[in-house]
Amino acid sequence: MKNRKRSLRARLLLWLLVPMTAFSVVAGWLTHENARRTADLLQDAALLAAARVMAADVRWSGDDLVASVSPSTIQIVGTPQGDQVFYRVEIADGPVIAGTSDFPETRLTDSPHWYDAHVSQMPIRAVTLKRPMYDAGRIVDVVVSVGRTQIARDAMVASLWKPQLAYILGSIAAAMVLVYAGLTLELRPLERLARGLAAQPSQRRVRIDTTDVHAELHPLIAAFNACLDIIERQALTQRRFIADAAHQIRTPLTLLGIQLQYARRQHNLEDVRETLLAMHHSNRAMVSLINQLLMLAQAEAADYTAFEGEVVDVREVIARAIEKLALAARRRDIELVVSIASPLFVTGSETLLSEVLSNIVDNAIRYSPKGTQVAIDASQTGGSVSIQVLDGGPGIPAALRERAFEPFFRASDEEGSGLGLAIAREIVRAHRGTISLEDAPGGQGLLVKLTFPASEPPSQSLS
Repeated sequence: MKNRKRSLRARLLLWLLVPMTAFSVVAGWLTHENARRTADLLQDAALLAAARVMAADVRWSGDDLVASVSPSTIQIVGTPQGDQVFYRVEIADGPVIAGTSDFPETRLTDSPHWYDAHVSQMPIRAVTLKRPMYDAGRIVDVVVSVGRTQIARDAMVASLWKPQLAYILGSIAAAMVLVYAGLTLELRPLERLARGLAAQPSQRRVRIDTTDVHAELHPLIAAFNACLDIIERQALTQRRFIADAAHQIRTPLTLLGIQLQYARRQHNLEDVRETLLAMHHSNRAMVSLINQLLMLAQAEAADYTAFEGEVVDVREVIARAIEKLALAARRRDIELVVSIASPLFVTGSETLLSEVLSNIVDNAIRYSPKGTQVAIDASQTGGSVSIQVLDGGPGIPAALRERAFEPFFRASDEEGSGLGLAIAREIVRAHRGTISLEDAPGGQGLLVKLTFPASEPPSQSLS
């Protein structure tokens, strides 16, 4: 009996060790991939920043183009590890005007292009971008390429990955020790039961009622499963929240970057002051958004009751969304047409609702052809407020519309994380509303329809 009990303990440990070993392998690989992606993202961002600065420093000198690359520009991609930086500024299909002439060639696109290459047998990470230069009715494309060796990048990957791997392995070892000790303690009642059964008179036929055993174990199993369900839901909510928050924060950060570039090009102090004020508003909106996302996470756990009692003017929601995306619309020659039947009010968070509308309008701007319109219509029918966004883009096939709300799903190759509609649906659900994708009238484009329960104006709600 003693040997068999030891075998049971060993088998339980083995059953735990196998998945934990598999988990350590998968977790180690995922940690390494996450560290690599993080290092690549930071490296690519530095390369792009340096390339844009170099492109901005290209000027006309008479009929010739000249490029001035300052040491401070090189320092943007410099590293304490002593990575070598290579660059080249050239006229498309023309001569090199700055930098090294043996920079590796790559395909030229309208948007920045990152790639891996070798210079002097050294592996580098590089980016190439194109800037059109205008002079006396002619256009000359300037191509800027910046590359850097990957010593610092590899060091960052190691510094991010190895401590996490050690933590995972240490956690597994500690868990195995604790599990072994726990099994020893928890098996003692069974050993006492075995000794009690062995002490029974040999003439007496002793049987263990399996039904009774199961009945005694059911509360423990039910409680354990309930605990696991809670942990799983919390973990899933946390993962979804982090992914959604990252996507939501990206929009105001991008807006800040655009506003900063716009401010750098201004020479009028008043224009600069207005742009800085807009940047300040964007920053405040981003901070507010973070706080509201935290509130959303709490609301999801509390059955979406966090926003009860907060009455929002739909006109303000639309105005905030339009303010955020007006510049992006002008850049694509998209006209934003707003139609509001009358003052409309809903219960919820103005920041989160404007983020929902911003995501939808941003998608409409991105997918609509240049020179077209994006229409935003708000109206009330009975006890429901409807907000509709109509674009002239390619639309989404009916078979893919439900999947379009899944995280990371994209119906085309356009840039984006594929989280916009997923976040929109979660926020709409938190406000007890609905969101649907429909065919645009005439068949060209997409109609996104948001529906929320209507609320009384704040003054009437308080009276």
